[in-house]
Amino acid sequence: MRTDTVYKKAFNRTASMLRDGQLVGNFPSENELRRRIGVSRTTVRKVLQELVHRELITERNGIRAAGRAVDENDYYPDAQTTSRARHVEQQFMEWMLRGDTRPGASIKELELARQFGVATNGIREFLIRFSRFGLIEKRPNTGWLFKGFTEDFALELFEIRVMFELRSAHLFSRQPDNSPLWGKLAALKIAHTELLKRIESRFHDFSGLDNRFHRVINEASPNRFIDDFYDIISFIFHYHYQWNKQDEKQRNQAAILEHLAYIDALESRDSERIERACRGHLASARATLMRSLIGFDE
Repeated sequence: MRTDTVYKKAFNRTASMLRDGQLVGNFPSENELRRRIGVSRTTVRKVLQELVHRELITERNGIRAAGRAVDENDYYPDAQTTSRARHVEQQFMEWMLRGDTRPGASIKELELARQFGVATNGIREFLIRFSRFGLIEKRPNTGWLFKGFTEDFALELFEIRVMFELRSAHLFSRQPDNSPLWGKLAALKIAHTELLKRIESRFHDFSGLDNRFHRVINEASPNRFIDDFYDIISFIFHYHYQWNKQDEKQRNQAAILEHLAYIDALESRDSERIERACRGHLASARATLMRSLIGFDE
């Protein structure tokens, strides 16, 4: 299941590169494409075979070139490119945003399971996992209670985030040249540049890109506790501050530019540049979060 998900995500990423004109002219080699999308050689070969099958690329005498235009029907659905746990998380966050969920709101497992099209135990696992952070609480015989966020909670969380990410950023810069992380970073740089070009209409897409970017940085220091911690980071920094829509486009545009500077610093492997870029970006994110909390309480 995991392998299939990885393949489908890689296929969608490559299809987007074709659609956005990033694979025009001489088609990259398997190794180069593997580096750019950050997957194994086996996966990239499977992707190329399917692209040829769908005529999205042509292959003659070992030479590949772009084929017909990519359309939305070529992409695998989001539900097929995410794990069950991630699917439940995304559905839950969207539900909270659409419903403008406020502290004190009741959360019922059965209702969410029906709405998300998943089993009740999947909802329960998600809620139990997040209850450890004190944001939701199980109430006997009445379901779950959403308790909301406080300024103290956010500040404590941010202090830990800075510690974790600074460590990961410095470890990232020490990765060997053949590390797949450099390919993932290169793909993210392209994605940021493309989103910046279309910021007027696609600024809402930044949240997902932001999540991907910071998770890739933390892949440089594999640690189950950091991974678990980043779930709550995702919950707050990538969803909660969206309740405050004021200046969202401008905020996201500024964050993209900070990410690009951060990526350049990582690619330079210069420790001081990395420290400045990381701390500068996280300081901006902290200010955004605190402003959203003030707006949320009003």
